Amino acid sequence: NHMRCCANDSGRSPSRGTVGIGGVTVRDGSAWMRSESCTSVGMFGVGVGMLYTPLLVDRLQLDYPSGYAVANILRALTDKRLLKASIAKLGGGTGLGILAAWLTEKVAAVAALSVSSSTVGAGMVVGSRITVPAMCMGLLGYAITAPLQRIGWLGPNDPYRKIGFLISLAMICGAAMVDLAMLAVQAVGRIRNRAQAPVDDEPAWKKVNVPRLIAWVVGWGAAVVVVATQVLHQPAGFIIFGLALSLLFVLINGIAYGISDNNPISSAFVMSVLLMSLLGLKDPLVGLMASSILLISTSVGCDMQQDRSTGWRLGTNRVVQFRYQVLGIFMGAVLCVGLARVFMGAYPVLSVNQLDHPDTQVGQWGSAMTYKFVGAIRDLGALSAHKVKALLIGLGIGFTMEVLRKIIRRHPAYLRFVQGSRKGFAVGYAMDSVVLPSPYAAAFGGFIALPATIWFGVGGVLTSLFNTFSKRFTREPAPGEAVLPEDMSTMSLVGGGLIAGESLFYLFVGLFGLLALLN
Repeated sequence: NHMRCCANDSGRSPSRGTVGIGGVTVRDGSAWMRSESCTSVGMFGVGVGMLYTPLLVDRLQLDYPSGYAVANILRALTDKRLLKASIAKLGGGTGLGILAAWLTEKVAAVAALSVSSSTVGAGMVVGSRITVPAMCMGLLGYAITAPLQRIGWLGPNDPYRKIGFLISLAMICGAAMVDLAMLAVQAVGRIRNRAQAPVDDEPAWKKVNVPRLIAWVVGWGAAVVVVATQVLHQPAGFIIFGLALSLLFVLINGIAYGISDNNPISSAFVMSVLLMSLLGLKDPLVGLMASSILLISTSVGCDMQQDRSTGWRLGTNRVVQFRYQVLGIFMGAVLCVGLARVFMGAYPVLSVNQLDHPDTQVGQWGSAMTYKFVGAIRDLGALSAHKVKALLIGLGIGFTMEVLRKIIRRHPAYLRFVQGSRKGFAVGYAMDSVVLPSPYAAAFGGFIALPATIWFGVGGVLTSLFNTFSKRFTREPAPGEAVLPEDMSTMSLVGGGLIAGESLFYLFVGLFGLLALLN
């Protein structure tokens, strides 16, 4: 998306050494310069992602549903007893995922339902206390779409998420302010008590050299500034601003990703553009470059967290994981520019500026993320008042909800009530899912289309219903029978299979299309 933002007004493919941005064609140097830029930013993002691992993975123990699914698959494939006990569930889920993806591609009636097996699978992994808030947020957004259109916050045909993603991202920021403040207080306490802690109480596979990691982040951050200013001739101030925002959003988006399997990188990108617009930036190329630092860092950093989550469940050496991630980033930075050229050459419709030519038939190349990027870049220097209001509303909602959740959920009387009876359990479920849900979970409903939030909610509800009714039929395992670990439940295996099945299907479709193109 960084490389193929949009074409110039003529609708032709950009020439060599140019990038088109919302109707503005800008010369930005040769392909090696862009690869060098992507490499520097990617390496910076890898370091930042690793830096937050002890917080998001070890302390908060977020699910990271796709990482959860990968861990279950790897454990099953490497342990004969677990494989025997889980093969039907995991394989069945994978088969259903492939079938659902195939039906979506081939059957118009199924495609009209906007069903995604990976979305259902992610919902099955995280459960209904996460998915129902997202679904409620999506339904609420749908209900207030017409009023928002009447007051001019949305166009006549705009969906809620065109403004909802700003509210949702601000909700996450508001909730994160509360959590970060509490974590800072706890960190101070741990530092004070460090002298009393055991000297070697951390497993060897978790250990990393923190000073070297900090030096890595600082060094590659400096490299980003050097490449941006000396090679791509961008102003240092906004580049450094993009790096600073990356430190914040890798953490915020990492929390959202760990809870909902959704990394709102496009929303973080747009947020950075809006902030730079408030600071007076009007140059679209500078906005693209500075915001792309945030885009790439957040994408890479959150991917790091997901991999570390998988490694946490498997006890994988983090230094080894880090090295392989670095190799992957290097190869991706080299290949992304070349593959962008291949795809834009093979599919000229990718060069069409859909903002200026909305009636163009683009088929499957909707480029939704690019669409948002270009629209945000065009807002530079002309930030709408209602967008600022939306951000402030979301910030206030997220902050207030998280403060209330912290107060209520820590009250001893409330804890005794929700844990002491079926009525209390029902009240606790309603509070967590509908009345006062996690802002991180609810925010998901503002990032994606309503059908996706509904399917996400369906997955979570299926898991809750299955877990409730299956307890009545649970039997004691026979002597010598393999027992699955607690976190390898039936629904997590089936959900992980759905995610894997859809991913495999589209991987094969992509490879087939590429081979057909080469032939």
